[in-house]
Amino acid sequence: MNSQPASPADPDANAAGSAFQLSYGYGTDRGLRRELNEDSFIASDPVFAVADGMGGHEAGEIASGVCVRTLGSSPVLAAGVRSASAADLQECLLKADASIREATGGRAGTTLSGVVVVEQMGVPYWLVMNIGDSRTYRLSQGDFAQVSVDHSEVQELVDSGDITAEQAAVHPRRHVVTRALGTGDETEADFWLLPIQEGDRIMVCSDGLNGELGDDHLFRILSTVAHPQDAVDALIQAALRSGGRDNVTVIVVDAKNVLNDAGIATTAPRPETESEVEEDTLPRALGDRNGPGGGRRWKAVTSHPTPDTSVVTGSASSVRALWCCSAPIPRLP
Repeated sequence: MNSQPASPADPDANAAGSAFQLSYGYGTDRGLRRELNEDSFIASDPVFAVADGMGGHEAGEIASGVCVRTLGSSPVLAAGVRSASAADLQECLLKADASIREATGGRAGTTLSGVVVVEQMGVPYWLVMNIGDSRTYRLSQGDFAQVSVDHSEVQELVDSGDITAEQAAVHPRRHVVTRALGTGDETEADFWLLPIQEGDRIMVCSDGLNGELGDDHLFRILSTVAHPQDAVDALIQAALRSGGRDNVTVIVVDAKNVLNDAGIATTAPRPETESEVEEDTLPRALGDRNGPGGGRRWKAVTSHPTPDTSVVTGSASSVRALWCCSAPIPRLP
C-alpha cells in the first residue's frame, strides 16, 4: 500500500489560538487493476481534499496533481489559516480549472471533494466542497451520512426518482460525472457549512473506496477503529479485499476538544456499533448535459448558509501533506 504523501505533516495539529484539535490520517493505493494512480490529495490544516483524475494515459494524474497543487499554494489555505469562504474556494477552483485545461487541452479532468476548516467568532466549522463524484462523509454523535452530493448521471436519476440508490450502485453509467475541473462546461462546486461537533469524524475518499464498500461497512470501520491513520489503513485494505478495481484514496479527520456553548472543551466517546470488470470515472460527453435524468439536480443538506466572510483566528507553521505525481507537469500534444 502506498500510504505516504510526498511530504509529511503533523497529524495532530491545531491553529494558533484555537482550542480544538485535529487529528488525521491519509493514504492512497493504486488498486489491483490499475497501472497508474490518478488520485491526488492534500491533508494539512485547514484543507483536507481528494482529487480523482480522469482521462487516462497519465492525463488524469496530471489533472488531479494540478488541482491539489493549486490548493496547496493558495494563501487563503495556508497552513493553520482558517479564514476561507466559499467564494475564496470557488476562485481557487477556477484557477485550477484553467491550469488543467492549459496543461491538457481540455482532454483530462478531475473531481474534488473535501473540507476546509474555518472559524467565525471562535466557532469552528467544516466548509465542505465538492465537484464530481468523490465523496465527503461525516460521523457525528453516532450518525453517519454522506455530506457531499455526487455530480453524476446516476445521482440525477436518483434525484428524479427514476432509480433507487441501490440501483445506482450497479448502474452501467454510474461512473459518468456531470461536473469536473479541467473538462466540460460545468465547473461550479457545491458547498456546505457544518458546525464542528465534539468527536466529529470526517472521511474524504475517491470512488475507489465507496465503489467497493457500502455505507454499513464504512460506518463499521469508522466507528470502531479509534486512530484516524489506523482507520484509513483498514478502509483501504477492505477496499482491496473487495476487489480493488480502482485507485483508492482516503483521508480521515477527527475533531476533539471542541468548545461547547458554555465555552468548555468537552470529550465525547466514540459511539459503539451493534456488530462489527475495470471501472473508471468519465466526464459526460459534451452535448449530453441533460443526461438521461434531465437537467442538473442536487440536494441541499445543510441548514446553515455559507457565509460571505469568516474570521481569521491565527496561523501555524507545518509541512503540507500533499500527494500527487512528482514529475514536472507536461503539456499534452
